[in-house]
Amino acid sequence: MRMTAILSRMNDLPIGVFDSGLGGLTVAGEIMRTLPHESVIYVGDTARCPYGPRPQLEVREFVLQIGAWLAQRHVKMLVVACNTGTAAGLAAAQRTFDIPVIGVVEPGARAAVKSTRNRKVGVIATVGTVQSGAYSDAVRALDAGVTVFSVATPKFVEIVEQGLHMGPGSLEDVFADSSDVFVRPSFYEIARDYLDPLKRTGIDTLVLGCTHFPLLAPAIKQVMGSKVRIISSAEETACDVAATLKTRRTLAPASNVARHRFMTTGDAEEFARLGSRVLTSKISVAHHLDLSELETMEIPPMHGDKAGTDGTEGTTCS
Repeated sequence: MRMTAILSRMNDLPIGVFDSGLGGLTVAGEIMRTLPHESVIYVGDTARCPYGPRPQLEVREFVLQIGAWLAQRHVKMLVVACNTGTAAGLAAAQRTFDIPVIGVVEPGARAAVKSTRNRKVGVIATVGTVQSGAYSDAVRALDAGVTVFSVATPKFVEIVEQGLHMGPGSLEDVFADSSDVFVRPSFYEIARDYLDPLKRTGIDTLVLGCTHFPLLAPAIKQVMGSKVRIISSAEETACDVAATLKTRRTLAPASNVARHRFMTTGDAEEFARLGSRVLTSKISVAHHLDLSELETMEIPPMHGDKAGTDGTEGTTCS
């Protein structure tokens, strides 16, 4: 009876999701769509964005700081909705916190392995993610026969940030239709420089290894051609979240009314305005989270090795 009461209280707790900025809202949005009764607390570390060029040890510290802040808010799960953060800090976070911690690299890798027919997979990501070898390791752990070709594409992040400030409307509309962004020769020159070497390898699957990049998917698909499948880890990550909560019997009941909260270490008004475009749903208000509050967080000591995501590794949505 006591365990049932504890699980019931856990069911009502929110899911903590965080990223270096706005891109992780693509993951948060998919979690909200997959699990409409779950509440989410989202933290965008826009004051320290981007994570990609930073040293891995520094990024790992950021992950632990934000994870500790969210753990203090009694979340029932942590989702590192940042590829660089996952590569640098997922293992450390899993050893530190007593709740499930899920990243976005393994779900994306798993989707790529399931998708590829010729066993040649491309990855585009930030410098930090590519240098970590996280996707190569994750793919080969699932299928050692798959060859992974990785390319750092930092200018794609800049293009998304420019698109965010282009005016009203959803980002999907802007990025799919705007001639100002995608028809101009400069974009295609950048895209060809990055993507042509991958096309020449003969890949049939391309993983978007940065949470910004799903917003560029229509344009990337146009450059890569119709024969290359584009993989975003957001949907697969949401599947992992759902499977983990189901396994632990901590899913929110269907009667629960989801309440989402958005935090940023940067400008709260700008985050709400731009975040609404990424989420394709209005963020009425975002709250400022002072960096000093994160930097003074007491990080719990690490435990022994923890494997995977609390026993749900390899799960898929039904």
